[in-house]
Amino acid sequence: MEKWVLTSGTNNCGGRCIIKACVKNGQVVKIETEKPCEVGDEVSLTACPRGINYSETFLSDKRLRYPMKRVGKRGEGKFERISWNDAIKIIADEWIRIREKYGMGSRYVNYSTGNMGVMRGYALVKHLLALDGGFLDYYNSYSDACTTIATPYTYGTEITGNSLTELKKSKLIILSGHNPAETRFGDFLWHLKEAKKAGVKIIAIDPRFSDTAKSIADEWIGIKPGTDSALIDAMAYVLYTKELHDKEFLNKFCIGFDEEHMPQGIKSGESYEAYITGKKDGIPKTPLWAEAITGIDAKKIELLAIEYASSKPAAFIQGWGPQRHSNGEQAARSSTLIACMTGNVGVAGGWAGGKGSIEGHEKPAFPQAKNPYSGKIPVFLWTDGIIRGTKMTAPDDGLKGVEKLDSDIKMIINLAGNILVNQHSDINRTIKILKDESLCEFILCSDLFMTPSAKFADILLPGTSMFENENITRPWMYGDFILYNNKAIDPMHESRFEYDWLCDLAKKLGLLEKFSMGGKSLTDYLEYIYEELREREKELPQFNVFVKNGGYKYKNNKTFIAFSRQIEDPDNCPFPTPSGKIEIFSKRLYDMNKPDEIPAIPKYTKGFEGIGDDKKDIYPLQLIGWHTKRRTHSTHESNEKMAKLEAQRLWISIVDAKKRGICDGDMVEVYNDRGKINIEAFVTDKIIQGVVAMPQGAWYKPDGESCDKAGSINVLTTSKPTPLAKGNPQHSNLVEVSIQSSRRG
Repeated sequence: MEKWVLTSGTNNCGGRCIIKACVKNGQVVKIETEKPCEVGDEVSLTACPRGINYSETFLSDKRLRYPMKRVGKRGEGKFERISWNDAIKIIADEWIRIREKYGMGSRYVNYSTGNMGVMRGYALVKHLLALDGGFLDYYNSYSDACTTIATPYTYGTEITGNSLTELKKSKLIILSGHNPAETRFGDFLWHLKEAKKAGVKIIAIDPRFSDTAKSIADEWIGIKPGTDSALIDAMAYVLYTKELHDKEFLNKFCIGFDEEHMPQGIKSGESYEAYITGKKDGIPKTPLWAEAITGIDAKKIELLAIEYASSKPAAFIQGWGPQRHSNGEQAARSSTLIACMTGNVGVAGGWAGGKGSIEGHEKPAFPQAKNPYSGKIPVFLWTDGIIRGTKMTAPDDGLKGVEKLDSDIKMIINLAGNILVNQHSDINRTIKILKDESLCEFILCSDLFMTPSAKFADILLPGTSMFENENITRPWMYGDFILYNNKAIDPMHESRFEYDWLCDLAKKLGLLEKFSMGGKSLTDYLEYIYEELREREKELPQFNVFVKNGGYKYKNNKTFIAFSRQIEDPDNCPFPTPSGKIEIFSKRLYDMNKPDEIPAIPKYTKGFEGIGDDKKDIYPLQLIGWHTKRRTHSTHESNEKMAKLEAQRLWISIVDAKKRGICDGDMVEVYNDRGKINIEAFVTDKIIQGVVAMPQGAWYKPDGESCDKAGSINVLTTSKPTPLAKGNPQHSNLVEVSIQSSRRG
């Protein structure tokens, strides 16, 4: 007998699509999704090929089947089967031993995105650790650290976006490093298509001719990676010298643009005007100056600036790719600058730049206990927390909450995540650290598959997929809905959902009553979370109706325009900055006294492993990654059907390939000081000269000690953090490429 079950994808895909699973004889036999809406502003939560193939990814014969403990050297992938009782006992013993020997700050839960439902593994285990005295936590994410930290220095908040329905009111949309066609950036792509139908011109700026540029852009402008701020500086120069900038807006709402509107006590020559005109350094930031840096023709830069200033309202929307560079904080702040210069802040059809978060409906959240241990590190620096945690400081390493850590990291809990090895930068360095058992003494992993990270577990547990447990899915960033994940089938083999086995662990620790809130089942917990949300969102239906319908799309949606209140009533609604105004010049950044890396104004800085790095003589090509449509980060890599959707290849320009004797389809070696990768070459005119690119997320497959055969980009990425956010500079990498074997024989 067939039955249809409504569920949703809970991995870290921005799409958050509706999945209709057909179940027969306890097996998912077919998947369908919501049909696209033809009219109106209701967004269709329609699955892309990733969603349609969820069952083939998550319910395959490659699943982990039972708990295991390591028997070989860490990382060898040698395990033996154990019972769940034995696994829980070992975990409890190590948990207690490390807590008593090293203290609360020795325990760390790794960043993970394999399950992003409300009841997600890392939130649950953090809850248990908090009840048990605390743990070392992290802040930021791998995705958006630089813009999250940098944007508030301009606006006082990261909530700088508009409701996406307002894009139709733009006269021009510029997408800078924004690729929602492949990343599924919430429902962004749907609204961009609606804007295009309404006649809005769209320009895509990207080193690579992305699917977004191909599918919806009227024009593609190729740019060298890490030079976004130089482009904006030159655009600003054009606006200023041609008097196309909004002087009234700048004078009324901003500080730091010119010398007449600077904070008190700041010496002359520190304004943004002084910078772009060359009054301070003698170098006007002309389009010709920017051409040498960005690779964009000077005339094109001039015309782009004029078109942006003349098309009001206009939206300059920066994706998160540009801020995942060694100078990413500057890219983020520069996008706010150009919006301010044109008065596109606080208006429908405009865009204030920066991170672009919005205020919308309340979102359901797991009620995690307060962590008694106050220490936090940047999420990108957990490997440093292992090797030199007690030496980390606030100024140099971004340590928060404590003056110093009381221990290095001695226990890592990695649930539904591949950051432990595959998704963290400089894989070879990471592996060397993890292999040394005198450093991190215990690693616990729960996963569906034997991922590159799972191979480094001391105890490895089989988790459940979205089809095998209930959950609630919330919008990723944009979206007026919440979804319910109905359980479709029983857990495969001996797999268990994290809440299930964590209750067993909590019992061993004497914390079951608190952890389970008096013995709540998973469904009870989800209902509790939902009812808490209903107290604030009165429109929501009863829980049983919500479950039956597989979720709810809000009907009473308010339009949000960031800073509209400040623009309409500046006297009573100041900006949430120290000055109450938009801070083009930030006194807080100025006082850090690191002008070369962390300037007080948004401006181009060279960063490391970019076009101005001395290493470019040895490694002349810039390497970037992108979010491929065949994977969500590293999820779906085990699905051979998805592999056919897009090959794992190195994009290289025709000119760069010819210089190296490389033809399309040749096997090449990509290398730098950190390692090397063997991968097939894709010779194309769809990427600019001097840049190579490969999809991120391929599972690391070493041949020997350092050469990867799968095209796992993090073999080559740097673990050096960005200067301000201490964030992930994943797209700032210098490499060389050589031919390994020719398809011609």
